[in-house]
This record gives sequence, C-alpha cells and structure tokens, in this order.
Amino acid sequence: MASLITTKAMMSHHHVLSSTRLTTLYSDNSINDQQIKTKSQVSHRLFARRISGVARAVINSPMPPPVPEIEKVEGERRCHVAWTSVQQEKWEGELTVQGKIPTWLNGTYLRNGPGLWNIGDHDFRHLFDGYSTLVKLQFDGGRVFAGHRLLESDAYKAAKKHNRLCYREFSETPKPAIRNNFKNPFSGIGEILRLFSGESLTDNANTGVIRLGDGRVMCLTETQKGSILVDHETLETIGKFEYDDGLSDHMIQSAHPIVTETEMWTLIPDLVKPGYRVVRMEAGSNRREVVGRVKCRSGSWGPGWVHSFAVTENYVVVPEMPLRYSVKNLLRAEPTPLYKFEWCPQDGAFLHVMSKLTGEVVASVEVPAYVTFHFINAYEDEDENGATVIIADCCEHNADTRILDMLRLHTLRSSHGQDVLPDARIGRFRIPLDGSKYGKLETAVEAEKHGRAMDMCSINPLHLGQKYRYVYACGAQRPCNFPNALSKVDIVEKKVKNWHEHGMIPSEPFFVPRPGAIHEDDGVVISIVSEENGGSFAILLDGSSFEEIARATFPYGLPYGLHGCWIPKH
Repeated sequence: MASLITTKAMMSHHHVLSSTRLTTLYSDNSINDQQIKTKSQVSHRLFARRISGVARAVINSPMPPPVPEIEKVEGERRCHVAWTSVQQEKWEGELTVQGKIPTWLNGTYLRNGPGLWNIGDHDFRHLFDGYSTLVKLQFDGGRVFAGHRLLESDAYKAAKKHNRLCYREFSETPKPAIRNNFKNPFSGIGEILRLFSGESLTDNANTGVIRLGDGRVMCLTETQKGSILVDHETLETIGKFEYDDGLSDHMIQSAHPIVTETEMWTLIPDLVKPGYRVVRMEAGSNRREVVGRVKCRSGSWGPGWVHSFAVTENYVVVPEMPLRYSVKNLLRAEPTPLYKFEWCPQDGAFLHVMSKLTGEVVASVEVPAYVTFHFINAYEDEDENGATVIIADCCEHNADTRILDMLRLHTLRSSHGQDVLPDARIGRFRIPLDGSKYGKLETAVEAEKHGRAMDMCSINPLHLGQKYRYVYACGAQRPCNFPNALSKVDIVEKKVKNWHEHGMIPSEPFFVPRPGAIHEDDGVVISIVSEENGGSFAILLDGSSFEEIARATFPYGLPYGLHGCWIPKH
C-alpha cells in the first residue's frame, strides 16, 4: 500500500497554498460567538469544526479563513472529512504531484457532488441533500491545476440570502414561515400546490456533470429544473439549461442521461400515467424529442425510480424497479426510511426494451426484484440458439432497500469502523427478444472478490452499448460503513483487482482511455480520495495493472463527491 503524505510533500503544500485563492463561506448568527484558536504553525489540511454535534461550514465571513479545529465525534474520534462540509465557497491552485502524470493526459476531469450539508442552524440529514460542489482537476503537461466551487443554483442562492432551507431537497422540506408567532393554517395546501407545480422542488444539481456533444457542460439532478450550465475552466455557473420543448412540466428526469458526440438519451418518468418517456436530443440542440413511451406493468400508482438506465447500439433498456415513487411519502414533512419512495415487491420487477429507431417496445420481461442506482453498460448478444438477447449489467444491492437509509449523514459519521454496509454485486440481466415473459438476473462476478460492495461505476466510454470486459467501481475492504476501495473487475475472466488504503474513502473511479489505444483497459483511472486524517488527494491508477502511478495532493480536505466527466484539451 502506498504511504500517507510525506513530510516533504507537506512542506511543498505551504508554497502551493500561498499561491492559491480562497473565498470563505459566510458565517450565520448562530455561530458568531464561537472562538477559533489559530496556531502559528498548522497543517494545511482544513478540518471541519464541531458545532452542536454536527460539521458546519463557515460562510461569508469578512475575516480571513481560519483553520478549524479538529472535529470530535463520540469522544476523541474525529469525523471523517468525507462527511464534512467544504470550508470555502471556492478555491483554486496547483497541486503537489507525487509520481508521474502521463504526458498524453491533457484535459479536465470534473466531479460533482453534495459538498455543503448545513445552512443557518439547519443540518441536512442525507448524503444526497447537500448543495452541489464542483471539483476540477486540470491536467497539463504533467502538472495538475485544481479547484472547487459551489454551484450557484437558485436553491443555494436562496439559502444564502435567507439563511435557511428554501427548496425541497432529497430528504428535506422547508419549514413553513411563522410571522409574529402566527402560522398560516393554509400553508400546507399552498405547499402541495407548489410541489405539484414543481415550484418548491430544488434545482440543486448535485448529482452528475456531463459534457454534451457540442461542448457545453451541464450539471444535473433528478429535477428537470436542476439542469445547469457551467464553465468547466472557471467553474462559474452560467445559468439554467433551457429546454426548447414542452416536456418540462413532468418535473423529474433520470439523473444519468447517456451522452455521445452526436446525441443525448434520457428517461422522463410520468407520475400521472405511470410510465416513462424515452427522449432524445441532438448535439447542439435544446429540444428533446419523444421517441416512445413505456407503460408501467405494475399495479402501483407510481412508476419505479429511474436514477439511471442503459442503451445498446439499437435499443434503450428501461428499468421498472419495485422501488416506486410515492405521493404520500413526497407529501410527508418528515422522511420515512425510504424517503420519497415505496417498496412494492408484490407488484413485480420488470425491464423493458425499446427500439431507438421506431420507439416500439420490443420486449417487456419480468425479472427478480432488484435495487440499483447505477447501470454499468448493456449490449446485444446471441443465446445458444442464435437468437438476440440483451445483456444489461448494473450495481445491484440484492433487492435491499436499506442502502438508501444507510446514506444518512448521522450513520456515515457515527458508524465508522462498523461493518454495516449492505451487500452489493454486479447484477447481470439477460433479456430475450423472442417474446418471452421472463428474463434472468444473475451475479456476474463473485461479490466477495470486491468486498461485497459495488457502486459508482465507469467503463471505457468507447465500449458504451457494446460488448465490454472491464468495470471500474467502488468496492470495499471490510469492515466498513461505506465503500472504501477501488475495484477493477474483469467480467470475462471473473477476476478483480483492488486498491485500498486504511482510512481512505475514494469517490467514483473514472476511466480515461489513452488516445490511440488498442486494448480496452489502456488508460488511467482518476479518483478523488478523502482521508481520515482530514486531507484529500487525487489518485491516478494504471487502467491495466491498477497500480498507482501518481497522486496530487490538495492543501485541504474535500468531502465525498459523486459523478464526473472528462473534457479533453483541444
């Protein structure tokens, strides 16, 4: 295992930090009386400080940014920096590099994710609630320039202005306004109207970031209003992506559209007539066209949650999970363990296959119950009789919905060292196109080889929709309460290579192929790692050997992030 940051590297950080620019987050009134003792010589890793038992960011203070004290959780144990809020609204500078960056790696890796989990005196409850924080790694001739910036969504700007939650987040609902000790008895009716009009839904685009075929870069979440354009060089927010069609009244969308140089595919769930619209948008356009519609087969009111989906060369694979949108849970002021969803295994689980060309549903099969956030890839194959079948792989949580509630921040902060992470695997669906009623769900690779954890996946993008061999994902070294390793899975040879260092929490491993490469795994894997001791660094692994080739160290700690994209230098 590679060693932790050396003393020499720490000395180099002083030079890095002195040449960087920092902007402090603003301080709410509830913490004005907190005193922070700043020592003359401190580590450049910024630790989140503890206030009322929860990690808090310090926002908009006119004073220079202090180095917060080490956070304490349950006595002397520190909360992992992965679950603390960023301490500055923005930062940029050059990183210290250990190892050697490949000379061909020139471009920008962007990562999006929730990075601020409190506002005013309100502390968010769930990993998915935090305000979007973009992180960039710009690779240029062996050097790495980095930065982060909070996304200027309406939800974030309103929270800064009013010092409170103003929009509905994943598990959070704004509290009704109370004026002169009087609460409007009709506020609940107004909130219902704002919910179903989409007005109260967040535009906090904290889930993914994509590069469209025309070069525009967009941050996304599951609300359609949460589609926001950004400048990938400065990380500045440009503004809302305005769709030039009549589909935005459906409010929600898949958080993971599938993007190529020529087009974008996505799914729009229909909550009124349970089903899914399959839509396509050409590169350079803002107009989505409905290719076809899939009607839900279940008897439940709501469609299954569609966080992601898959495509092959000729088809779109539309999942219908038993984890379904629930109106009654959406209307609750306090979340249930399933949040805005309901588990309905009695209604069955299904996969639908639609022709990209005609919009016709060519297959609709029942499969064993499943829970997945992320599909990995899909492709067309032949069975033993020469008939076409669709193979679709996903990170599957053994139909265990507990994974949603295990992502509560309290659990992540307090169960460190406990083996409480629910098991997961690579689930492989086989979908016949011969009119059969049933498909299959199998385990592609023995789950024990990657620690019975599997999520946040990427592949060589040149194999999208095609037969492929390698999956890069977050696995586990047990015991753990969250994926704490990186795994390279060979789904042909059924072999796994793992990277793990004690106390580290890596984010999604993103594969960048080497230009002109012949082999599928010829490239590098990029991940941003949060350290237990409060630091963070970007790690580069060789895509073939899965050995570390370089790491670039941040002069402060970054929280955990979600999904990323690659923007090549032209």
